[in-house]
Amino acid sequence: MEHGTITLRTGCAADSVWIEVEDSGVGIAPENLPRIFEPFFTTKPVGSGTGLGMAVSYSIVQKHQGSIDIRSEVGQGTTVRVNLPI
Repeated sequence: MEHGTITLRTGCAADSVWIEVEDSGVGIAPENLPRIFEPFFTTKPVGSGTGLGMAVSYSIVQKHQGSIDIRSEVGQGTTVRVNLPI
C-alpha cells in the first residue's frame, strides 16, 4: 500500500491569517473544481460520502468573512488554503 503526504502550513499578514493543507493524492479533475463547494456534490460511490464537507467548511469560513482557495492537479495532489481576517 502506498502512503501519501499531508503538509500543513500557516502564516499571517497584517490583516489576515491562513492555514494551508496540501496532499500528494490523486488530485481533483478540472471539471469537478467549479462544483467543489456545492452541497451534496461528490465523486464517491453512493453510500461512501455525503458531499457536505467542503460545502459546510465554505459556509463557516464565509460567515467569518474569510475565503477558501483550492489548487489541484490530477496525479499531483491538492492544496486548500483557508484565509481569515484578524
